Amino acid sequence: MEKVVKLKAFVSWSGGKDGALSYYRAMKNSQITHLLNMIAEDGEVSRSHGIRTRILQLQGEAIGLPIIQVRSSWESYETEFKKAISSLKEKGVEVGIFGDIDLEEHREWVERVSKESGINAVLPLWGEKKRENLIQELIEVGFETVIVATKKDLLGLEWLGRRIDNDFVREISKVRGVDISGENGEYHTLVVSGPIFKKRLKILKSEKIIREEHCFLDISECELVETVTGEEKIFYRT
Repeated sequence: MEKVVKLKAFVSWSGGKDGALSYYRAMKNSQITHLLNMIAEDGEVSRSHGIRTRILQLQGEAIGLPIIQVRSSWESYETEFKKAISSLKEKGVEVGIFGDIDLEEHREWVERVSKESGINAVLPLWGEKKRENLIQELIEVGFETVIVATKKDLLGLEWLGRRIDNDFVREISKVRGVDISGENGEYHTLVVSGPIFKKRLKILKSEKIIREEHCFLDISECELVETVTGEEKIFYRT
């Protein structure tokens, strides 16, 4: 039987469910070597979801992969992103994994910048019209996911900190104007455990805050834990 050679790949990473599920699906054909995370100019929070960078670093450690965090403004985002993936290409990475579902402008952007940097873009979730199937897969394969940001005019503070489970699916399906996968930015997530994780990210301290048009769960303290013979063993705490 001929051995299948898996190409080295990075995952475009925000810390959330779509990137995690894309990672999980892509493992079949790719060797995931890096997480690529774009962060704000001050280096304090992620560019997309406002998650503290040190929390994402701890998440990368829980997965067992290096997370490359690149500072940028919105104006310099594309330039810095292309520099980062060009650098990864020099390390033998040939594929970029992206978690977009059906926003055509996003697909056009990732395919263009990847091609211009000599990287092949792969979108494992692309074209999934039945959002319920995506969320159900996320739950069934064992991802534990927390809501960390919402658009306040659609989903209020009470949604922050909730886990994505079957109760969540039933309730959010009833909210008018909300894509249950949050594809239009209705909500964002942080994955804390699952099949791509070696350890679990346990949230110890957080605060619900409002910034302009969004609500955020500001997570300030976490620890890495692993269950050993029925007991949690702490590896690291922020």
